[in-house]
Amino acid sequence: MKKKFILEGLDCANCAAKMEKAINELDGVKEATVNFMTQKLVIEGEDEKMPTIVQEAEKIVKKIEPDTVMKKA
Repeated sequence: MKKKFILEGLDCANCAAKMEKAINELDGVKEATVNFMTQKLVIEGEDEKMPTIVQEAEKIVKKIEPDTVMKKA
């Protein structure tokens, strides 16, 4: 399963890289990419774990950059 999100307010390329690395380490994630220029996050992961992956990804985004809002694309 693949889910796409817009990261509104993402204003740090280094933070985007940190988010990508942390989300890729989550259980069930096959691949996660954060594109700083387009402010897009794409997560590919196991279907049954997707709700948990999305919740954890939101926590990671907020922890690294508190003003960034994760919205479905």
